[in-house]
Amino acid sequence: MSQTIKTDLCIIGAGSGGLSVAAGAAQLGRKVVLIEKGEMGGDCLNTGCVPSKALIAAASRAHAIRHAQKYGISSADPDIDFAAVMDHVHSAIATIEPNDSQERFERLGVTVLRDHAKFTGPREVEAGGETVTAKHFVIATGSTPFVPPIDGLEETPFLTNETIFNNKTRPEHLIVIGGGPIGAEMAQAHRRLGSNVTIIESGTILNREDHSLVEIVRAQLTQDGVDLIENAKASRVETTDSGVRVTIGARAIDGTHVLVAVGRKPTVDGLNLEAAGVEYDKNGVNTDDRLRTTNSRIYAIGDVAGGRQFTHVAGYHASVIVRNILFKLPSKNKEHLAPRVTYCDPELAQVGLTESDARERYKDVKAAQWCFDENDRAITEKNTHGFVKVVTDNKGRILGAGIVGRNAGDLLAPWILAYSSGLKIKAFTDMIAPYPTRSEAGKRAASAWYTPTLFSNRTRRLVRLLSIFD
Repeated sequence: MSQTIKTDLCIIGAGSGGLSVAAGAAQLGRKVVLIEKGEMGGDCLNTGCVPSKALIAAASRAHAIRHAQKYGISSADPDIDFAAVMDHVHSAIATIEPNDSQERFERLGVTVLRDHAKFTGPREVEAGGETVTAKHFVIATGSTPFVPPIDGLEETPFLTNETIFNNKTRPEHLIVIGGGPIGAEMAQAHRRLGSNVTIIESGTILNREDHSLVEIVRAQLTQDGVDLIENAKASRVETTDSGVRVTIGARAIDGTHVLVAVGRKPTVDGLNLEAAGVEYDKNGVNTDDRLRTTNSRIYAIGDVAGGRQFTHVAGYHASVIVRNILFKLPSKNKEHLAPRVTYCDPELAQVGLTESDARERYKDVKAAQWCFDENDRAITEKNTHGFVKVVTDNKGRILGAGIVGRNAGDLLAPWILAYSSGLKIKAFTDMIAPYPTRSEAGKRAASAWYTPTLFSNRTRRLVRLLSIFD
């Protein structure tokens, strides 16, 4: 017989955002119920960030072995045990897993229900034969891979990010439909692990990023041997004796596996949001700037809230929720401050506006950059691909910054701080960067912003005038 659980906070979804809210609320002494029908840890731990970066790490080692000669070390064609590579991937998941486990959260005092949740009223949810009533609810159900309406696709076996890491047989030829971050990362990793790879993209790869940065990534993908087919749509997918065939107009490409990576859709099916008075559309649950839904007692965070689909955004949303619900502080969602990174080699990292976006929004925009081929650390590493680029208004206020190159995601950190704090470019010229590091390129980009003014005729005249005081 169903029983009723009364709680302060009921969270639906045990991914990054949901777990962060649950841990924070429980440690602050609130009664918490956490409902998850799938794996604890959600997409990031099980099928997203963690396994993909583990696979990329293995691919990076294979690539380094092939190209060791430039350091005076014999190069070799690495012997790749693809099943063992996938064991490494799952070992990374298993190492992190205890931190997201049901046991850990139960030790924190959270009641964990492992079943599907369905709203039965504005302040009531059913899950696993239990009825949960709460003062507040948080919908944190994430997203799932979007499967495009391509002729024959539903009848053909295909991979998504949710299944590709269970594949222990190296694809002889992986066809990737979609050239966004997931598609580009998985394409390069599989190519470096010995697969032939083709990317099919209806537009251009990584088309939301600064085009000048993308060019560096595109060149490396091509150099690695990834076949890029851009501005082309897959019209049909079908099974063949050797695997799969993807048709693009009059052209057909035969492969052994196909990965669909064209985006993600919010997970709202089966929640019965109508019963709770929660409005939603194809982009996700509708929320205000405090992440409240149309039912003020129910919040939505992470991918399902229809914003930027990143683990770190879901974690940030959790902090907004904690301030709003537990501390009664009117905290607003400012996810436009969130950075994004594509973990290809070289990495592409961006915060704020790209140059083209800035020029559309502002009248006077200045951009400056510094290339890694003029950075001593990059030269010593024989890895000089890429550059740092900063975009400001005419007064030097930072509107955005992008980096393409080795460890770009880590190098972006000071620019994230500067952008979110409203700092001006002068903050970087005042900074003393350690030598020799790649971080010097950021300071040099900031210095380059001042170059036209610093070495102008006007400045020369000023210096000559001041020389009379020598």
